[in-house]
Amino acid sequence: MSEAGEHSGTAARGIANLPALAARLQFAPELLLKAQDVRVVFFDVDGVFTDGGLYLSESGETLKRFSTLDGYGLRLLQQVGITPAVITGRDSAALRTRLQALGIAHAHFGCDDKRSAAELTLEKLALDWSAVAAMGDDWPDLPVLRRAVFACAPPAAHPEVCAVADHVTRARAGHGAARELCDLLLVAGGHYARLLEAGAR
Repeated sequence: MSEAGEHSGTAARGIANLPALAARLQFAPELLLKAQDVRVVFFDVDGVFTDGGLYLSESGETLKRFSTLDGYGLRLLQQVGITPAVITGRDSAALRTRLQALGIAHAHFGCDDKRSAAELTLEKLALDWSAVAAMGDDWPDLPVLRRAVFACAPPAAHPEVCAVADHVTRARAGHGAARELCDLLLVAGGHYARLLEAGAR
C-alpha cells in the first residue's frame, strides 16, 4: 500500500471509530409535542435576528448585526423541509442581502399587517396555521404569534409577547435566540441527533 493510501485508510478508520455524539439540548416534552408538526416558521427581524438596536452610520445608513448561529439554524430547517419566512416592519439593503445569502425565499418587508402577510405565504405553501411556528418580540407580531401552533419570543420581548409565547428562549435576540427555536424544531421533528452526528463527522 502506498503512503498516501495508508494515511487514507488510517483516517477512514479514525472517523469510523469516533464515538457518537450525545445531544446536549433538552426541551420540555410538552413543547416538543406541540412543535412536532411545524412546517413553516415566521420570524420578525429587529429584536429577533438582531438585538433590537438600530445602528446608524454618519450618512444615515442603517447597520445591522446578525448571528451566524441563527443563520446556520435557518439552513438546517431548510434541509429538513421546514420553511423559514420573514415578516418585518422594516426594510434595508443589509437585511435583503443577508436573507438572500441564506436562501430565504419568503420575505415581506415594510409590513404593517403581519397576519395578512403570513396568510399569503401559507396560501403559497398550501399550509394552514396548524403547521406554523412564529417568533417575535413586540405588539405587531401578536396577530401571527396568537394564531401559530407554536409561539416563541426572545427574553427581552415585550411582556405581552412573552405572555402568549409557548417558549421564551434562554439565548438573547441577535445572539442565538432564533437558533434556539430552530434547534427546538429539529428536536421535535426527530432530526437533531442525525444532523448533529453528520455535521461532526
